Amino acid sequence: MKRLGILGSTGSIGRSCLHVVAHDQDRFQVVSLAAGENVSRMAKQVQALRPIFVSMGTEKAANQLLECLREANCSPLPEIAFGPEGMKKAATLPEVDMVVSSTVGVAGLPATYEALRGGKQIALANKETLVAAGELVTAMAQERQTELLPVDSEHSGVHQCLRAGKHGEVRRLVLTASGGPFLRTPMKQFDRVTVEEALQHPTWKMGNRITIDSATLMNKGLEVIEARWLFGFSPRQIQVKVHPQSTVHSLVEFVDGSILAQLSITDMRLPIQYALSYPERIASNNHGFDWERLSVLEFCDPDTERFPCLKLAYEALEQGSSYPCVLNAADEVAVAAFLEHRISFGVIPGLIREVLEKVPSRQFRNIEDVLEHDELCRARTRELLARYEN
Repeated sequence: MKRLGILGSTGSIGRSCLHVVAHDQDRFQVVSLAAGENVSRMAKQVQALRPIFVSMGTEKAANQLLECLREANCSPLPEIAFGPEGMKKAATLPEVDMVVSSTVGVAGLPATYEALRGGKQIALANKETLVAAGELVTAMAQERQTELLPVDSEHSGVHQCLRAGKHGEVRRLVLTASGGPFLRTPMKQFDRVTVEEALQHPTWKMGNRITIDSATLMNKGLEVIEARWLFGFSPRQIQVKVHPQSTVHSLVEFVDGSILAQLSITDMRLPIQYALSYPERIASNNHGFDWERLSVLEFCDPDTERFPCLKLAYEALEQGSSYPCVLNAADEVAVAAFLEHRISFGVIPGLIREVLEKVPSRQFRNIEDVLEHDELCRARTRELLARYEN
């Protein structure tokens, strides 16, 4: 029995994770849950799973949850906390074996880091953990001799392919990108793209930020940074190919010319289940693969002139230090502004580039440094935003 703490349980990844758990309750037990302010959804999860500890984003949400559970005659009641400290406790309870880190943004970074410090196995779905603090996080994982298991479909695919060979036998990793909804849209039309159009991802159903990041290809850039820290390869060994079918999630090319690819249906429950059950493989309750989809498999290089966010991510990774943290913070603010109809779609990369150029670099000694710099970058991005607003 693997005992789980799930950070971000009411979000898309968290719900998919609980779906996997529900179909294999002899193997997995939910010990703790943490989320933001979705009280009604959390109340249902608590009643179904009976965790011993729950944390909400705010004190108000925690009090509302307690009231809901009492009205539902839920017994026994879990311990209920809130805020960053509550999330840390959810991740570090002695009863927890594995933490599923699926919160959005850097909010989940301190709790994930403390879970690693406590020797917990991590199923990582939170990009910001490695993008903003990759060096610190991987150093802690190595020090505590614990594992970071990727939940992203592309990184899960790489992880699976790498089981076939040694690190020194790998020539390159290839992450695939669908190309998003504007793969063939002329660049001159980008300033007229609507929020609704940008949220229409052709193959995946995801949260709003990651969907917009997929439309700009920033999401793939963030995944390149993640891959560098997860697998220990140089930026030049990590490449991106546009693959509109989203059937092949990643490929690994070995030094002898052999290439292994990981293919599956576009369902996040598969990589989640792989991470939860690793090193075993267990039977899936999901639908089988549609083999007719293999009749057409297209691959091409990304157009970084039309989608400069991918190029910005590579540049930030090459520069190292705090630049990936700046990239992520600026992107999150820019995407939020686009979703609020304050800037156009085509403005996003220009704003991010300006922030990268104007925020000075620094070395991170600890997680507090990362959080401080992240907030500084967000504030600087909001200052620069005014000149770009519609």
